Order: sequence, then structure tokens, then C-alpha cells
Amino acid sequence: MAVSPWLRGGCQPLSLVAFIFLLVLIKLLLMQHKSRKQRSHLPPGPPAIPIIGNLHQLGTMPHLSLQRLAAKHGPLIYLQLGEIPTVVVSSARLAKEVMKTHDLALASRPQLFAAKHLFYNCTNIVFSPYGPYWRNIRKICILELLSAKRVETYRSVREEEVARLVSRIAESSPGTLDLTKLLGLYANDVLCRTVFGRDFSKGGDYHRHGFQKMLEEYQVLLGGFSIGEFFPSLEFMHSLTGMKSRLKDTFRRFDQLFDQILKEHSSSNEIEDHDKDLVDVLLEVQRNDSDEMPLTTDNIKAIILDMFAAGTDTTFITLDWAMTELVMNPWAMEKAQNEVRGVLGERRIVLESDLPHLHYMKAIIKEIFRFHSPVPVLVPRESIEDVVIDGYKIPARTRVYVNAWAIGRDKESWEDPERFKPEKFLGSDIDFKGQDFELIPFGAGRRGCPAITFATAIIELALAQLLHSFDWELPPGISAKDLDLTEVFGISMHRRDHLYVVAKRHFP
Repeated sequence: MAVSPWLRGGCQPLSLVAFIFLLVLIKLLLMQHKSRKQRSHLPPGPPAIPIIGNLHQLGTMPHLSLQRLAAKHGPLIYLQLGEIPTVVVSSARLAKEVMKTHDLALASRPQLFAAKHLFYNCTNIVFSPYGPYWRNIRKICILELLSAKRVETYRSVREEEVARLVSRIAESSPGTLDLTKLLGLYANDVLCRTVFGRDFSKGGDYHRHGFQKMLEEYQVLLGGFSIGEFFPSLEFMHSLTGMKSRLKDTFRRFDQLFDQILKEHSSSNEIEDHDKDLVDVLLEVQRNDSDEMPLTTDNIKAIILDMFAAGTDTTFITLDWAMTELVMNPWAMEKAQNEVRGVLGERRIVLESDLPHLHYMKAIIKEIFRFHSPVPVLVPRESIEDVVIDGYKIPARTRVYVNAWAIGRDKESWEDPERFKPEKFLGSDIDFKGQDFELIPFGAGRRGCPAITFATAIIELALAQLLHSFDWELPPGISAKDLDLTEVFGISMHRRDHLYVVAKRHFP
């Protein structure tokens, strides 16, 4: 009988690989034992199994798995995800505890492997840990990049891109068109012109740079639920799974694009304030920065990626779901169109001054945010210190997820939550600005998204014009029940299938 060379003689040393594996195994088991000892003070949750903890319960659609666990164990649950102690919140009441009552104690971000590789060592706004640097760049965003005054300067860009969207749709009328693709182009064009001062959809640049693939990779890589993210001591796993090579490739492509953009801007002449794009603003901030906290070129690239990738994807997803729900619910479409056309009359072009009068359309957008939150599980927070929530102790360095998707479908907060019904918001004061925790597509508190005004303007103007300019229906032979509404999970979540529709011009 053959004997393994590791065991032959009974006293031969283990190979280096086996020895390392044994050390890792012992470490993980000790952590598991420590976690069980502390469990009595933690929120309730499902039992964990050795080493992987509760990872096996996340599945391919974590927002759904977490919702089911919350239904069984309560709206505040504790999970051991590999090496990471984790708390998940699934109710508006407890979201308020996290994002308002204990906002400062829970204001940091975990240093995700993917975020470090994509965002220049987490020097962007979304993933930067809480501290002086983050406070500085958030102040720059609020005062310089995304203020109401700055958003207003880009009104002409929004109006021109909405007009181009209408023109692209009209070219296909009355045939069947891929509306998802056109909405993606619209969102990308608005962001590129606002951020870069360039239109990348002309001359084939959109396809040459591979924008769509870059954005899809970005949102999948940052989904935060890749196996390696939960074993930070086993960083080599990212190489084994192929995650590291995908991150490097995506980062390289973004970085090359940003180098080109910054070179173009650095060589341009003095620009009037009303003509500046957001890269111009950042470069000006860099030139005028104090020596105490200078803004590096990599810092600027990280902030650009925040605005470009996050802004494009969430805008496109919201519009795509809005049109999907409206063609599936013709009664809502008719009501929205009657409202827009009643306000505009025979005038063909929607103005931003019309938007405050479109109450039902605004209710539709809120209902989309509730029913199809573009970021289903908000970007995780990390506790800076021990904190008590709902009588349970949340230790420092615990990862905290808020399941916005589950909160949007919580029976405690919403009547008939599984039904698309914009009327929920008529006569209601609930808004998505971060003060009403039943509806938090942009998050809330210190880590809430500072681009709410910016995103809202892009979404509302486009939706109003689509409702006004065209009558919409599904292609012949297709009914609402035939549509595949399956979603692709990531840091943001879009439908897997494109929306194909027939658009008939309302005006001759």
C-alpha cells in the first residue's frame, strides 16, 4: 500500500502549502469560536457553519436572500460572512437608526478589494473611509460640483440630449425599437458632456472605448458579494477566481480614458465659468488647493469615475424601469400622458419649468425608486466604534448593509407593496431626499449620495418628454406577461433583457 510522502515515517514535515492551509484553517476556526462567544449580545440571525459562516445563504440575488432571512429572523440580523461580521437592516425604522441616530458611528466604509483597485485606493467619494480626506472631497462635491447653481448651468446639455433622444426614437417610428439601448445612450451622453465636456457617441467613440462593457463590468465587480471580499486574509483568492485580472483590465481601460480627458483639459485655454465641465472644475480646485490637503491627479480620476459610472447606470436603470412599468400598466401611462399634455398643450418641447407641475409623473419616479431601487443593497457602511441598535450591540469594524429593496417592499411601511401603483405618493409628503427612510434610493445621512438634484433633473426631463412626444405600446404579439423582468445583481441592478417597444409620434 502506497503511503503519502507527507506521512511516510510519521515525522516528516508537512509541505509548505499544507502548513499554510492548516494555519488558515486554525485561524478561521478560532474566529468562529470567538464569534459564537459574542453572539448573545448580537442581533438574531441564522446559525453559521464553520469557516464560511452564512455565505452560502446569500445566493445569486443577495437582496432577495437577505429579505427572506429578515422575514424569518427580524429586520435587524447578524451574519458571519466568511471573516466579516455583518449586520443587515431591512426596515425603515432601523434604517433611520443607522443613517441618522448613529450616523457618525456608522459613517465609514469597508475597504473592499474591488474598490481599492478601481478607485485609486478608495480615494473617491463613495468608498473613501470616513476622515479628513473624505470630508474635504465631499465638501468639494457639494459646493463646487453638484450645487444647485452648478446643476442649473447644465440645463442646455439636458435639453439638447433629450431632443436627440426624441430624434433617435422618431427615426425608428412606427417600427419596433430597442428603448433600453437608446436610454443608455442618453444617460451616457448627458454624463459625458457634463463631466468631460465631450460627446462620445459621435464618431463611433462610444463603441471604440467600449463604454457599455466597462460600465457592466464596473457594476458587477463592485457588487460587493464576491467570495474573496469576505476573506481579506486570503487575498490570493482574488487571483484564483479571476477577479484580480478583471479588475486590472477594467481599471486600465478607465485610467487610459481619464488620462486622455485630463490631457485635453490641461491644454485648453481659460474657460468661462458657465462653460466649464466638471473636470474643468476639479482641475481648478486642484490649482487653488491649499497645501494641507492637495487634490492629486489620481484623486481627480477617482472622483470622475464616481460621477461617470454611478451617474450613468442609475439614471439609465430608473428610466428603463419607468418605461417598462408604464407599457405594462397602460392605465398609468395614459394618466401620466394626460397630465403632461394638459400642462404643455400644443407646445412640443418640455421645459424644466414645467416639471414642478407634473405631480403624477413625479409619483411614478418615486414608485420606481420604491419598487425597483437601482441600488438594491446600499453601499455597505462600517462601524467606527461600538454602537447599540434596537438593544443589540454592534461591535466596531462590523459591516452594515441596508437592504433598500426590502424596505421598499416592507408591509410595515407600504400598503400593497408588491404592486406598482404611483398613487401611493399622491398627497404624500414622502420623498427620496434622505429624510424619509421608507424611500432611500440615494441613501441618507453623511454617506447619502450628493448627486440627488443632478440625477433628478436628468430623469424627470427625459421621462416627461417621452410621455409627451410619443404613444407607447409593446410590439405586436407581445403582452406584459411575456416580458422577462429578471435582473442582473451588482452594485446597481438592471434588467437582463432589453425593452423593445413601438413608439408612435403624438405630433404630426
